[in-house]
Amino acid sequence: MGGVGGHFGAPDVPSLLVAAALALALLIPPAPTARVNDYANALSADERGRLERFLAEREAATGAQMAVAIFRSAEGESIDDVSIKLAERWRIGQKGLDNGVILVVFLTERRVRLEVGYGLEPTIPDAVAAGIIRDVIAPRFREGRYAAGIEAAARAVYERAGEGKADGRARRSRGTNFPIIGFFVLFGIMALIFAWETMSLQRRQRRLHYTLGSQGPYVPMGPTWGGFMGGGGFGGGGGGGGGGGGFSGGGGSFGGGGASGEW
Repeated sequence: MGGVGGHFGAPDVPSLLVAAALALALLIPPAPTARVNDYANALSADERGRLERFLAEREAATGAQMAVAIFRSAEGESIDDVSIKLAERWRIGQKGLDNGVILVVFLTERRVRLEVGYGLEPTIPDAVAAGIIRDVIAPRFREGRYAAGIEAAARAVYERAGEGKADGRARRSRGTNFPIIGFFVLFGIMALIFAWETMSLQRRQRRLHYTLGSQGPYVPMGPTWGGFMGGGGFGGGGGGGGGGGGFSGGGGSFGGGGASGEW
């Protein structure tokens, strides 16, 4: 009987895992229609509006997207797990560029997470994200100045994101020199080949004309090219946050880059 009692008392590990996954899923809100999402009422309406406008302006200037989520509590879950699940659901940042950042705040735990998209990890590496939390966010949060801490963090993030955009433009500018030169070189080579082939065919035509006599003139077909096809385009894309006054993630991806800290 003791063995039977022990059997029924053993924890059902799969059920516990399913329950934990469901609890985490319920904690993650759906994709937002605003950049500033205060689920704990930590900000006033004026503060939310000011931050929303600031983030929208910086997004328009740099292309990078940033969203904020403030929770009352992580409900016993790991803040890192909650944050990455949130990032995966919200998809902040442009698709293909992965230039999104999410600032996640947990008031009860006094913890914060800065989740950085793949595309911004080179300009906002983990050490920089940790420094923003430690030196920019934490001092203001300790004083209860949540809006000030969020705005200062956003300024630091967008300063780095703007540097990355400028570096990218410089790299693209340098990178386009070779393709342009290469195109003209290729065009020149093709023109020389075409001219040589045409003259060669004309010489053969004259020889055949004198040789064939009454059989009629030889009509050259000219060189045969398989086609020179340019296509595909050089496109930018990856739409941004929604039109009509709304906001949505652009399809950005996250891989766990960023940092966590406390205040």
